[in-house]
Amino acid sequence: MENKRNVPIIEWEDMDKRKFYLFGVLMTMAIRLSIYPFTLIRTRLQVQKGKSLYTGTFDAFAKIVRAEGMPGLYRGFLVNTFTLISGQCYVTTYELTRTYLSRRSSSNVVKSVVAGGAASLVAQTITVPIDVVSQHLMVQGQAMGRFQASSPPRQPPSSPGRPFIGNTKDVVLGIARLDGPRGFYRGYAASLMTYIPNSALWWPFYHLYTEQLSYITPNVCPHLLVQAVAGPLAAATSSTLTNPMDVIRARVQVEGCPSMVQTFRQLMMEEGVRGLSKGLSARVLSSTPSALCIVVGYETLKKLSLRPELVDSRHW
Repeated sequence: MENKRNVPIIEWEDMDKRKFYLFGVLMTMAIRLSIYPFTLIRTRLQVQKGKSLYTGTFDAFAKIVRAEGMPGLYRGFLVNTFTLISGQCYVTTYELTRTYLSRRSSSNVVKSVVAGGAASLVAQTITVPIDVVSQHLMVQGQAMGRFQASSPPRQPPSSPGRPFIGNTKDVVLGIARLDGPRGFYRGYAASLMTYIPNSALWWPFYHLYTEQLSYITPNVCPHLLVQAVAGPLAAATSSTLTNPMDVIRARVQVEGCPSMVQTFRQLMMEEGVRGLSKGLSARVLSSTPSALCIVVGYETLKKLSLRPELVDSRHW
């Protein structure tokens, strides 16, 4: 059997692009559907003041289901599905950048860091406006953020000074009215400072863990299984390292804070250093299964997308 450390990497030029994009959209949609509840919980935990509503991930899950039902875990999901576009742009940019760098460097770490960072830059430019809208929908009715969910008829609002929203259209119009077009890119710099390092760290850690696990597992162990373990480990590592910036990003986008520095100072004043770890467990719980699905799905996707003449030359 071929040694796992010598398994050829399926590169961009090896794939049938029509199959790649078709299977890629279906895979991405399935992953987002499965992890979205943890994304919503993470956002609410990061934006809430102290522990005013939830004490942790599982407490938030139980309270949301009890108060809002299962649909409450999917607030803003339809808007968030537009990030399928950014997902395809991410993988395209990553693969094309790797192909370009392959002509200039043989280092897999260099190619992974640069390609991961470039892919995240492109993806976030598309994703941020979608995130801004979907995150407002996630916290709707929770006395968080700049908007308050519409009250039932004849019932006085709980926060008279806060604009009211009821659906996606109201959120979009509310953001446009308060901030203009720039409001949809609120927190753009914070998003780049969160997700570019996260992506740039994930790929090198993924390859590092894959290599190290290959040394301690027997050759009969499938390479895909090694990758399936390395992916979640890399996700947990990169998520932990970048979580402080993710907390600041969420608050800037949802609360409308004018700057990252001011948001950081306010967070330190209100909650101390522990505030930087808010939502970490929910973030890890969403990123690790997501990484598992992405690794297994993406490697399978690339295998399924191989050009017919190359199928017999690539092995798991």
